[in-house]
Amino acid sequence: MALPRIELDVAQGDEPWGKIVIELEEDKAPATVRNFLQYVDDGFFDQTIFHRTIPTFMIQGGGYAAPNEAKRKGLRAPVENEAAQGLKNARGTIAMARTGEPHSATSQFFINVADNAMLDHPAHDGWGYCAFGKVVAGMDVVDRIKDVPTQPNAEMGGENSQPLDPPLIKTARRVEA
Repeated sequence: MALPRIELDVAQGDEPWGKIVIELEEDKAPATVRNFLQYVDDGFFDQTIFHRTIPTFMIQGGGYAAPNEAKRKGLRAPVENEAAQGLKNARGTIAMARTGEPHSATSQFFINVADNAMLDHPAHDGWGYCAFGKVVAGMDVVDRIKDVPTQPNAEMGGENSQPLDPPLIKTARRVEA
């Protein structure tokens, strides 16, 4: 049976940037994949931005409609952390973003643009960050997103990660393998 795939159609302003296709490892992170696919099916990710980019680390999206404007409508309860399933936070993998509480992931996700073993289970807090799939097409789009100009991000303690002109997820949808 083929693993589910989703496609993120990305743009910046009126300029189409292309599509990112992600294959989801539902056999290794079933609750996380179900949660993510429900957000896709609900249209939650449509018209959201990549609100945090660090070119040596990751790009993060799935939670903001505009800079400093968190998307709350349609947000569901957090999902149980499945980081112990063994998937690694390697370049090109997608993982759930969360707070300091291990079981706090809701809609926000990140795509690793480097190998980030420090996020793998058990990590510094005994849990790590749950990787649940990998980019199978469109890493050129991911790399373009990681290199957008940024400014200090007040919500992240002033780290230089807030895009000046955030890339937009026009749509997120399921696609055939």
